[in-house]
Amino acid sequence: MTARGKFLHLGAEKLYVKGVTYGTFAARECGSSFPEPGRVVRDFEAMAAAGINAIRTYTAPATWLLDEALHHGLLVLVGLPWEQHVAFLEDRARRAAIRRGVRERVRGLAGHPAVLGYAVGNEIPAPVVRWHGRQRVEAFLESLFDDAKAEDPAGLVTYVNFPTTEYLKLPFLDFLSFNVYLESRERLEAYLARLQNAAGDRPLVMAELGLDSLRNGHETQARVLDWQIRSTFGAGCAGMFVFAWTDEWHRGGHEVEDWDFGLTTRERAPKPALTSVEEAYADVPVPGLPRWPRISVVVCTHNGARTLEETLRCLGRLDYPDYEVLVVNDGSTDDTRALIARHDVRSIETANRGLSSARNTGWREAAGEIIAYIDDDAYPDPQWLRYVARVLVEEDVAAVGGPNVPPVDDPLVAQSVARAPGGPTHVLLSDREAEHIPGCNMAFRRRVLEELGGFDPRFRSAGDDVDLCWRILDVGGKIGFHPGAMVWHHRRGSIRTYWKQQVGYGKAEALLENKWPDRYNSLGHVAWNGRVYGDGLTRALLRGAGRVYQGTFGTAPFQSLYERRPGTLLSLPLMPEWYLLIAVLLGLVALAPLWSPLVFALPVLVAVVGVAVIQAVATSLTVRPPSGYVGTVERLRFRSLTALLHLIQPAARLWGRVKHGLTPWRRRGLKGWIFPRRRSLAIWTERWKSRGGWLGWLGKRLRKAKVATVAGGAFDPWDLDVRGGLFGGARLVMVNEEHGEGKQYLRFRIWPRLRHGFFLLTLPGLVLAALALLNGAVVAGMVLGGGAMGLGLLTLSECGSAEAAVLRMLGRLEYRAGIRAKSGGRATGPAEVTSREDP
Repeated sequence: MTARGKFLHLGAEKLYVKGVTYGTFAARECGSSFPEPGRVVRDFEAMAAAGINAIRTYTAPATWLLDEALHHGLLVLVGLPWEQHVAFLEDRARRAAIRRGVRERVRGLAGHPAVLGYAVGNEIPAPVVRWHGRQRVEAFLESLFDDAKAEDPAGLVTYVNFPTTEYLKLPFLDFLSFNVYLESRERLEAYLARLQNAAGDRPLVMAELGLDSLRNGHETQARVLDWQIRSTFGAGCAGMFVFAWTDEWHRGGHEVEDWDFGLTTRERAPKPALTSVEEAYADVPVPGLPRWPRISVVVCTHNGARTLEETLRCLGRLDYPDYEVLVVNDGSTDDTRALIARHDVRSIETANRGLSSARNTGWREAAGEIIAYIDDDAYPDPQWLRYVARVLVEEDVAAVGGPNVPPVDDPLVAQSVARAPGGPTHVLLSDREAEHIPGCNMAFRRRVLEELGGFDPRFRSAGDDVDLCWRILDVGGKIGFHPGAMVWHHRRGSIRTYWKQQVGYGKAEALLENKWPDRYNSLGHVAWNGRVYGDGLTRALLRGAGRVYQGTFGTAPFQSLYERRPGTLLSLPLMPEWYLLIAVLLGLVALAPLWSPLVFALPVLVAVVGVAVIQAVATSLTVRPPSGYVGTVERLRFRSLTALLHLIQPAARLWGRVKHGLTPWRRRGLKGWIFPRRRSLAIWTERWKSRGGWLGWLGKRLRKAKVATVAGGAFDPWDLDVRGGLFGGARLVMVNEEHGEGKQYLRFRIWPRLRHGFFLLTLPGLVLAALALLNGAVVAGMVLGGGAMGLGLLTLSECGSAEAAVLRMLGRLEYRAGIRAKSGGRATGPAEVTSREDP
């Protein structure tokens, strides 16, 4: 049994867990906590007949029960109970006994083919976690995980959590398990999406779902279980356990009689719920649609013969009733053409025109109403297209994506690259809505590609997926995300190819910023609205551990962890520009022979470099090595390489960005210059427009001219911020006076804005230059003073260009709206001719 990506596998075959819980039962005289063998055999026969393939026990079973389960085709998720309802960490002897008990139970069952996995705990109460502290409980659970793995290295290990302690971070688990009881389909599906994102690239198994028939009735129980099962598998879960097989249930030495969650009665008479579960399990993992739309899968390749064979072989095994595969060979010079000829796919040969052009060729030649893209170094999960189709058929989205997971058998470098920054990943606005989906796993409605004109051919190797996602969002479209729509994606296999990839991504960022300047901040980084997901994110040092929403007295039923994004100061070491700071400090150190006080830059330089190194090493220590890396040397090599990649990536990205014009001192769309100062403008118009309408038109025109603008927020005393560059810009505020009959008097105030970088660099530079000159270090003083004055002049230029851009757009507004303006705050009077065209 293995966990691969979002799903479980039994040998080479994917396993969907269709289970029920079994127990807890009253202890028999022999000490067994399960029914007598005859009863167990009859139960297992009935389960197998109903299509059930797994059971979850709450106590460790005897070997004979596992043998019977195997005989009937059932796998067992073995519960390992211990005193989790008490303050177990307070007593060292208790902790040792718990760990010893886990090891003994796992040792007795290790290697049995009926074992699905081990649950090293179940629902530690929230007050107990609150008492001990989240981190201590997490560390103890990890120790139990390690104990179980020590006894059965090949066994899967999980911990069964529940919403009240959802905030526990347990990245070491082989798969995530949750008990959830929600009687609203919408709430359950929303929570499943949340849990899937918490699981990341691991499988999610629902360890308990069910409904009490005593209070709700047998028919209601059957109906609810039907949609609970369909919703769970429809959400991309690896499986689930219905609670419970029978109403017979004992707890704390007493029979529980005020709950009837079973699919059968205490006497094993089947309820309607058993038939409902049997029918639902037969229709999963992906419930059918009235009609499966035709999908065209497009693979674009350029000299990709090394991995394309695997891609095409797996595409030929997709579990989908109506699809075609198109391979666009973008001018390959290797064995790609001969390789394609060996597969039953459509092949399209083109000259080498780049990735975007190849993707456009693919959708234009495709016959499907849905166009799905996968890279030539990736291969899909068998049910990939079924999840894609369900989202596009059932939801109002223009596109959909899913996770791309590194194969578990990739070599060391590729495994480290998968945990390094800069990899293809998704950005989510919510648990089911994306801001960006990576090009290796994305699908679109054909009409959306037609309406938007497809991909922008200027992006030859990267960035085209980001650009298209932004264009979809700009026209009001939505992008879906489904965790079950998974593909396996090989990462780069050498440091050299990883460096080349990151340089290429830097170039793509420069092209994107040139087209979308308003989506980038002054330093040149994308201001994502959503959350970036992936294992390769470098962690900010000194970042807080987050806050847990616990409710009054810790009584909230759903307790989540809320983490703030790191502030600007903590984010700086994560940016490629940190290396520019290193270069500046190196320059100051080089001037130290000319003026000795500049030697102070040396310890600062060491600290700046040290922060980057410590941050990379600290991040590598938080990443758990692949399961096969068990030796100390292997783990050390993995962590060392991962830390090195965290240092390499920002430098490579910076090189690609600067080389193609994405610099902190860049200027986009700025023409002309006026001396920056505070100025005002008054305009009279007889064509009424709301204040938001005038400002929206102005901002839209500025963005169309590639001038980066930001609208003021709820607490800002300004309406528009226009970026001139890294150090300067301009701001605008407007008030509209209403004079009746649609007449308006518009007042605009514009003033220069000096950014923090000006004060952090220019003023200290001038002070240092003055001190150097006073100490007789003329050359050092002139170099420092020249640099500071250069930055001052650059700031002056940026402020003046930003103000000029605003005034130029106000002039166009005057022309289009039939109005006229005069600087100085006084109006010229009503316009003699009023245009009837709205801006």
